[in-house]
Amino acid sequence: MAFTNPDDTVIHALLQRVRTIAVVGFSPKNDRPSHGVAAALQRFGYRIIPVRPMLAEGLGEKAYPDLAAIPNPSDIDLIDVFRAPEHVDEIVDACIALKIPAIWLQEEVVNESAAERALAAGLIVVMNRCAYKEYARLCTSTPRCG
Repeated sequence: MAFTNPDDTVIHALLQRVRTIAVVGFSPKNDRPSHGVAAALQRFGYRIIPVRPMLAEGLGEKAYPDLAAIPNPSDIDLIDVFRAPEHVDEIVDACIALKIPAIWLQEEVVNESAAERALAAGLIVVMNRCAYKEYARLCTSTPRCG
């Protein structure tokens, strides 16, 4: 069975309840999509946690080398992934282990088997869509998709 993204109602509800987003594959370079999307989400009122090895901070927030290094992972509502599809399996494993409720795989990040595994573990999964574009499409300009 092919993976199907949640409908707009579910995505809108997810964007409403999320407060903290860990951005895996965050780039410190302003011209990279991961930086631009994370900065936009931060402007929309979300707390951003950059996740990238050997990065001390990003967007004014402390950065972490991987998801397991983040203190209080129960504070994370969503993982936003900017990594190549072959890295998604290990990210899904970390999400399941840390009991993260949702994972968002950005445009061109497609790993159907990992997405199905995350779904089977009870996570909300959005794949091959841009969180910024979906926010702009589904939400008003008020913070956190109000």
